[in-house]
Amino acid sequence: MRLAFVTPRYGPEVMGGAESAARMLAEHLVAERGWPVEVFTTCALDHITWEDVVEPGDSTLNGVTVHRFASLSGRSPEYYALDGRLRIAPSKASWEESCSWVELNGPVIPDLVDALAASRIDAAAFYPYLYYPTVEGIRRVKVPALLHPAAHDEPALYLKVFRETFDLASAMVYHTRAERDLVERVIPVAHHPQIVLGLGISDPCGAGRRGGEVLGIGDRPYLVSLGRVDEHKGSVMLSAFFRAYKKRRPGPLALAFVGPVSADIPDDPDVVVTGAVDESDKWDILHDAVCLVSPSAYESFSLVLLESWAQSVPVVVNALCGATREHCEASGGGLWFGSYREFEAVIGRLVADDELRGEMGARGKEYVDRCFRWPALIDRYATFVEGVVDRGRAAS
Repeated sequence: MRLAFVTPRYGPEVMGGAESAARMLAEHLVAERGWPVEVFTTCALDHITWEDVVEPGDSTLNGVTVHRFASLSGRSPEYYALDGRLRIAPSKASWEESCSWVELNGPVIPDLVDALAASRIDAAAFYPYLYYPTVEGIRRVKVPALLHPAAHDEPALYLKVFRETFDLASAMVYHTRAERDLVERVIPVAHHPQIVLGLGISDPCGAGRRGGEVLGIGDRPYLVSLGRVDEHKGSVMLSAFFRAYKKRRPGPLALAFVGPVSADIPDDPDVVVTGAVDESDKWDILHDAVCLVSPSAYESFSLVLLESWAQSVPVVVNALCGATREHCEASGGGLWFGSYREFEAVIGRLVADDELRGEMGARGKEYVDRCFRWPALIDRYATFVEGVVDRGRAAS
């Protein structure tokens, strides 16, 4: 089975949930199934500018053949005015306006789409729905197209252009039931073959150092927020909530933001902003945290929750995020907040109760071990892909 993944960014440097998910699926299909897997992607690593920073051409990364293409254009300055206008009532935007949104959002890569259309593959998996490579690739590809939307309830999902994208897909692959329910409510696609897959997780690979040592805060207890430090991801809100918490409840508790930074987090002696860190640092920091806090309302899965639970560390999530709340409800490994008062109550309870943290962390780990280990997940995905391809061949 020759499968291609189409994603706007690719590589271990990329800390985007959808793009990281595509890379992990690709690598595990090679390692555990022996499939010849290819990736069609850009030369960009930054999802804001889409600047070409990696050389175009072909390479091999962990057994996966990677085809990189330079972009004709990245994100245009005109995008922001259009996005600001359309997000007020996205479902009322015209077809032309929604197509312009995709073009101006970038990255525009006609060469990638041409190469994909001409490639000798059995199926193509597109990840996520938001960008030009998916919109144009699904229009042009001649083999079954599996869409991994990585959708959450955001204005773009209601633009008319994406209704066509979802309809042209041959099959849907979702991260959670919450994502599937959202898509079905906005763009009914129940007639497509579909699977709620999730993602797999490997064993932690820390170096055995104390998390506070890695962060430079000694023995202080700390919360950790792992992933892009971005206003869209709730980082600014979390920073403000935490500063308010410390005013009302003084003490040694610190907060660590760990990941690439694109938001302004005010300087504070109780807040550490590390920037991107390597894998062993990430695992060591997670291991000793009081809890992981995921403040984002816009997640379709959130791998960092599973990584936290793999180390028996409980989590706290935004109550408005269906996917992360679904994980917490299913596992019993996390709590959620929908306001500052709820945030203060939840964090205060976890900080004060070692027994509760241990119980919730154990429940989270059991959930991960039961549902999200790679071998069983890859078997499910491979069987689903093969079924979609067989169905396509029977219909042609």
